[in-house]
Amino acid sequence: MTIRRPSAARTARLLAATAVLGGLLVGTAAPALAAAPARTAVPVAAQEPAPATVTVTGQGRASSAPDLAILSVGVEATRKTAKEAMAAQGTGAEALLDVLHRQGIPDRDIRTDSLSLSPVYTQNAAGESKVTGYQAGQSFSVKVRDIDKTGQVVGAVNDATGDSGRINGVVFDVADPSALRVRAREAAYQDAYDKAAQHARLSGHRLGRLVSLSEGESVRPGAGAMPGIAADEPSVPLAPGEIEEQVTVSAVFELV
Repeated sequence: MTIRRPSAARTARLLAATAVLGGLLVGTAAPALAAAPARTAVPVAAQEPAPATVTVTGQGRASSAPDLAILSVGVEATRKTAKEAMAAQGTGAEALLDVLHRQGIPDRDIRTDSLSLSPVYTQNAAGESKVTGYQAGQSFSVKVRDIDKTGQVVGAVNDATGDSGRINGVVFDVADPSALRVRAREAAYQDAYDKAAQHARLSGHRLGRLVSLSEGESVRPGAGAMPGIAADEPSVPLAPGEIEEQVTVSAVFELV
């Protein structure tokens, strides 16, 4: 048996073809390897815990003497017919307005609050109700800016309107409550701050920044009021007292 060996020239050609094929394969794979993005490790940042907070409510009060009296006055008349009742009420209202003007009350401080006309019923022996007349009335809101004259104005209204006059009440107030409210607000915030500082100290912290602050509706409790009095009362002693403003705030502070 005879074994034929490849010639040297043929062997050289096979080696050259193998080298060319290997180069092509390497060149094809290189762009794919270059296009793959490099992966880098990203460190995870440590998350800081949320700061502790304290929520408090502060209340503030401020008071001052009133400089305004608001009277509720009116007239009322009962007659057999509606027309007669309205006419009598009109006469009484004119007398009331006239005396108010003579007391120095300007038109801007006089306002009609209500005007009414209603039937008057009488029950007979059989239990049946029957209209026997009509009642007409008108009430006014009157601002007296010189409160020392309040009793004088009330007496003058009584004298001018007689039995038809009605004094329904009086309320004392301040004409401009803004300054009183500012003082009450300052007191409310200081109260909230002091409470928050105490909580911080008790818990072993220091008081940090203010996070939020809200204010509730301010109120003025305890305004003086006078009940209705008889029309024949010649003069009325009044005690205006003090007007108080109250403000409430809610505050959130950080604890550090």
